[in-house]
Amino acid sequence: VLAQDVHPVRLLEEAQAVYCVTSQMGFEALLWGKPVRTFGMPFYAGWGLTQDELPAPLRRQPVSLLQLVYAALIAYPRYVHPETGLSCEVESLLSWMGLQRQMRERFPAVVFALGFSRWKRPIVRDFLQGSQVRFIKDLSSVSEESTVVVWGRRKTEEVANPLQVLRLEDGFLRSVGLGADLIRPISWIVDDCGIYFDGSQSSQLEQLLMTQAANEPLSRRARNLRERIAATGLTKYNVGVGQWHRPAGAKRVILVPGQVESDASLAWGAPGLRHNDELLQAVRQVNPDAWVVYKPHPDVVAGLRAQGKGMAELMVHCNEQVVDVPMAVLLDQVDEVHTLTSLAGFEALLRGKRVVCYGLPFYAGWGLTEDKLSFPTGRRGRKLHLDDLVAGALLLYPCYLSRQTGRFTTAERALTELLAW
Repeated sequence: VLAQDVHPVRLLEEAQAVYCVTSQMGFEALLWGKPVRTFGMPFYAGWGLTQDELPAPLRRQPVSLLQLVYAALIAYPRYVHPETGLSCEVESLLSWMGLQRQMRERFPAVVFALGFSRWKRPIVRDFLQGSQVRFIKDLSSVSEESTVVVWGRRKTEEVANPLQVLRLEDGFLRSVGLGADLIRPISWIVDDCGIYFDGSQSSQLEQLLMTQAANEPLSRRARNLRERIAATGLTKYNVGVGQWHRPAGAKRVILVPGQVESDASLAWGAPGLRHNDELLQAVRQVNPDAWVVYKPHPDVVAGLRAQGKGMAELMVHCNEQVVDVPMAVLLDQVDEVHTLTSLAGFEALLRGKRVVCYGLPFYAGWGLTEDKLSFPTGRRGRKLHLDDLVAGALLLYPCYLSRQTGRFTTAERALTELLAW
C-alpha cells in the first residue's frame, strides 16, 4: 500500500511492526511499543531495543527504553518555547504542540465563510487555521454537506443542516481597545451549536457547563486565572484611563453598565427590558436609597455606536454617570452590578460581587446571580461553583491566539500578553 497522504500517527496505530533504514519513524515506533527492524545504524539501534541487520558498535550496550527516551528527548536536545523565546522543558513544548494539533483538527478541511468584511477575513483565517477558509457572498455554490461560518447570530435558514454552521464572536478577554475601533482580538468564540449571548436556545458553552464533570486540575486553573484577572484589573476591552472613588458615606453602591441597544446580545438575550433607561428605572424603583452609578458602553462613548433612547434624562434615575474610567476600577469599589446581559456582570462575579440580571446572559441561571427572568424547564438547572463557570467560559469555550506567534495559546498566556499589551 502506498500511504503518501496518511498521517504517520495513523500508520503507527495500525502497524504491527516497522522496518526502516535510519528513519526517525523507527524511534517513534519504539515510543508506540512497536517492534522495529533496522537496516542501517540509526541513533536508536544497537541498544538491544531493535532487531538490527548491521552489527552494533561495541560502544553501544543494552539500555532500557526509558533510558533511550530520556537521553534522546530530555537530556540531549535544547528547547526554546515559541511564545517566549526562552529555554523550556520538553513537556512545555509538547503541551504547546498538542494544543496546536487539537485546535487545528476541530473542523473540516474546507469551510465557507459567509458575509465577512475585508478587515475580518485574515482574522477568520487565523482563528480557523487548520482549515482552508473560502469566503463567499451567498450560499448558491455551497453543497449541503459543507460547513458554513457566520458572524454572531446571523440568520442561516438557507443552510440545509443547522449543525453545519459555525458562529464566531468576540471572546470575553478580547483586546486593549474596542472591536468597533478595528482593534485585533486575542480571543474569539467558535460555536457549532448556537452562540453564548442567545438566551433563547442552547450554546456550546451552555452544554459544556451542563455536562462538565468535576475536575480538580481544571478548577485549580480556573481559580488561579480568576484571581489573577481580579488582581491585575483586566476586563474585556481594557479601555479608560480615569479614576473614580466611592462616594463618602454611601452605604450601598450599585453599578449599572450601559449596553449598545442595537446589539444582538439584547435582541436575543433580553426578552423583557431591552433599553438602558428602562433598566435604570427598574433599578431605581427597587433601590430608592442606593447610590446608582451608570457607565455608558465604551462604543457609545467613542461615537462608534448609537446612543439609546431616553438617555438624556438618565440622571433622573441615577446619581452619577462615569465615562472614561476602567471597568475594573469601578468593580473594585461598588457593592453590586445590575445588568441586562452585559459582560460586566460576569466580570463582577470574578471579583465576588453581587450580580442582579434583568436579562438572560450566559452567566445567569447557574445559582451564582439573582435572576429576574427564568430559563425554560430543563435548561440551566444545574448549580455551579464560580470556578466551574470560569473554567467553561474562559478556559474551554474561547479560542486564544498569541500576538507573538499567531498560533493558538492558552488563556493564561493570553492574559500575560494582554498585560504586556
